[in-house]
Amino acid sequence: MKLEQAAKQLEAIGNPTRLKLYRTLVRAGEAGRPVGYLQDTLGIAASTLSHHLHRLILTGLVTQERQATTLICRANYPIMRDLIGFLADECCADAACGAMESDAA
Repeated sequence: MKLEQAAKQLEAIGNPTRLKLYRTLVRAGEAGRPVGYLQDTLGIAASTLSHHLHRLILTGLVTQERQATTLICRANYPIMRDLIGFLADECCADAACGAMESDAA
């Protein structure tokens, strides 16, 4: 994953409403949730929900699928795992260096 892509995704979920929306979709599993359910759960206007969903879709964190007259939203789990992996990939990579520096001080 590229740094720019990760930054855009983190920026998208950096808004409290979008983060709550995203967490709702993550909790829903592969079945996802209809837009109407999301609107009721979050208690926001349809236009506001549409705006927030659009931001999450643009970054690939969320997908949508029309089933007859219902629009189903889903967390894009492979993209989520990529982002989590990007954040954790270099966890403690410099820990040995930091330990040596503090020992020398």
